[in-house]
Amino acid sequence: MMYVFVFVIAVDIISAIEFDKTGDHLATGDRGGRVVLFERTDTKEHVGSRRELERVDYPVSRHPEFRYKTEFQSHEPEFDYLKSLEIEEKINKIRWCQTANGALFLLSTNDKTIKYWKIQEKKVKKISEMNIDPSKAAGNGSVTSSSVCSSPNQCLANGGYGDKSYSSLGNDLSFPPGGIPSLRLPVVVVTSNETSLVARCRRVYAHAHDYHINSISNNSDGETFISADDLRINLWNLEISNQSFNIVDVKPTNMEDLTEVITSAEFHPTHCNMLAYSSSKGSVRLIDLRQSALCDSHSKLFEEQEAPGSRSFFTEIIASISDIKFAKNGRYILSRDYMTLKLWDINMDSGPVSTFQVHEYLRPKLCDLYENDSIFDKFECCLSGDGMRVATGSYSNLFRVFGCPPGSTEAITLEASKNPMRRQVQTPSRPSRSVSSSITRVVRRGADSAGVDANGNSFDFTTKLLHLAWHPTENSIACAAANSLYMYYV
Repeated sequence: MMYVFVFVIAVDIISAIEFDKTGDHLATGDRGGRVVLFERTDTKEHVGSRRELERVDYPVSRHPEFRYKTEFQSHEPEFDYLKSLEIEEKINKIRWCQTANGALFLLSTNDKTIKYWKIQEKKVKKISEMNIDPSKAAGNGSVTSSSVCSSPNQCLANGGYGDKSYSSLGNDLSFPPGGIPSLRLPVVVVTSNETSLVARCRRVYAHAHDYHINSISNNSDGETFISADDLRINLWNLEISNQSFNIVDVKPTNMEDLTEVITSAEFHPTHCNMLAYSSSKGSVRLIDLRQSALCDSHSKLFEEQEAPGSRSFFTEIIASISDIKFAKNGRYILSRDYMTLKLWDINMDSGPVSTFQVHEYLRPKLCDLYENDSIFDKFECCLSGDGMRVATGSYSNLFRVFGCPPGSTEAITLEASKNPMRRQVQTPSRPSRSVSSSITRVVRRGADSAGVDANGNSFDFTTKLLHLAWHPTENSIACAAANSLYMYYV
C-alpha cells in the first residue's frame, strides 16, 4: 500500500476570494498577506466576421477561463507594542473598487489595517546611452566605445558597463578647463512594447479598530466604504485615510453587559444610504444612514424566533451568523449560520422566505464540534448573479448549491478537489481540466449523502471550504480548499 502525504504551508492557505463587478478579474488573499490576481482570457478573442458578430446577440455556452495575472505582498506581520499584540498578515477580506484609466483598484485588510491598492500596466523603460561623445572629447586621449552600447552582455541594467575599461575614464584622458561640453546624461527610452504590472499602495487606513476587522464593503457611490469589527462599524472616504466616522457602536458602557457582537456588514448594492450587518445572536439589521449620524437604531430587524423547548447550550453558538450577502438587485439578503442558509426579503421582516439545511446532520455531534472548536468555523455564502441559486461551503472540502425559486428542490453537493471523482454521480460528468497551476475547473453534479463522504467515511472536520465567490454573470463558482483555488460550473 502506498501512502501519499501532502504538506500545506500555513501561509499559503487562501483566506479571501472576490470577483470584480465585471467578472473579468478574480482576486485571492492568503494567510501570508499576499494578494494574487487572475484575469479572464476567453472574452479577449477577436470577433471579426459578420456571422460572429451576429452570434453575440445569442447566448454562448462558453465557460469563463482565467489565468494568472500578478501577485503582490499586501500586508506584513506587525506587533502592537502598546497592547503587546501580534498582528497577523492574513488577508481577511478583499473588495474591488471602480476602475479608472485602465488601472485596477482594490481594498484589502488584515485584522487591523486596510490598504487601497492600484494595479496598473506600465511600459518597461531602459537606459539607452550613458557615455561621452568621442567626437567632442579633447586632450591626448580618446574614447573608443560607440555612443550606443551594442553588446547586451557588456551593458549593465543601470546603464553602466561590465568591462572595467568602460566603467571609468582612463588616466590618459585629460579634461579641458570648464569640463567636456559633450558629456551626456543618461537617456531613458521605451525600447520595446514590453509592459509590467505594478502594484502600488495608495492609501493606508489604520488605527481605527480596537478589535479584529471582519468585514469591508464598498458603497455604490464609488467614494466611500465601511469597515466592521466586533463592536463598531466605521465609514471611510477612499481619498481620506487619517479619519473615519463611527456609524454603528454596540459597545456597552460595562463590557460585562455585552450580549452580542457584529459578525459581518455589507452595503446595499444600489442604495448608497443603506447597509446591513449581522450579529452573533442570529439577527440581521438594516440601517439607513439618513436617519442619524450614529445609527444606534435600525430600520428593520430580521430574525427567526426559536421554537419553544428547542433551546440548548449550543443554541446561541450555532445561531451566530458568519456571513451576509445582498442579492445583485438588492431585494434579498442571504445569511449563513452554522447549520443553515437563510434568504431574507428586505420587505418582509417576519421571517426568512427560504431556509436551506446545510449541517443538520451534524446536530448529534455538536458536543464533539464544540470540543475541537469546529463549531466556531465561519463559512461564507454567495448568490448567483440572477439570484436564482445560493451556495455555501462545508467540511471535507465540500460545498452545496441550492435553488431559490419557490418549490425548487435543487440541492447539489460538490467537492473541491483536483480528483473529484469520489461521489456516486447521478448524471454524466466531464473530467477536470487543469488550466493553470493554481486553478482547476470541474463540471460536477453529485448526490447528497448526509453524515458520510463518498467512501462511506465520516466527514473530515480538518478540511473545510470556508471561502467561495459566485461569478457576477456566469454560473461559475470560485472556491478555496486550503492553498488551492478551484472554478466550478454549476
